[in-house]
Amino acid sequence: MTGGGRTGAIILGIDPGLGTTGWGLIRAEGNRLSHLGNGQLKTDSAAPLARRLAHLDAMLAALIADHAPDGAAVEEVFVNANPQSTLKLGQARGVALCAAARAGLDVGEYAARLVKKAIVGTGAADKAQVHAMVARLLPGAAIAGADAADALAVAICHAHHLATARVLR
Repeated sequence: MTGGGRTGAIILGIDPGLGTTGWGLIRAEGNRLSHLGNGQLKTDSAAPLARRLAHLDAMLAALIADHAPDGAAVEEVFVNANPQSTLKLGQARGVALCAAARAGLDVGEYAARLVKKAIVGTGAADKAQVHAMVARLLPGAAIAGADAADALAVAICHAHHLATARVLR
């Protein structure tokens, strides 16, 4: 799971959203994590849905091409009060899964509660607790916002699961 002479696996975490998709890149070397980058991909809310999804796909493809991650992890959709919002979130998530799979990446999928438990120790943690732990686990990282912090949390969760799977093998 390493490429081009580098050490450790590069993991791309994705927190999908139609308006804003957060992304975070980490390197996992055993139990050691290091921050490589993070940001937010935004689509134009005035554009038609299909155009927004295509734009999100193009931005994710460029991100993957630029950083050549070894794997990816995407947060699962949670059902919220507004069914239309849930559907749009699901469509953005589908684009994220497709972009990663098209690039040949293995993709982990994690429920928000599982991510929170992996980062904070409880699935009931609030966003502030998750973000504080992400900052603690990745010291010195300038985090580009809440969606980017969530994406980094998803990447860290995936790194922990990969490390556990290696130990169990």
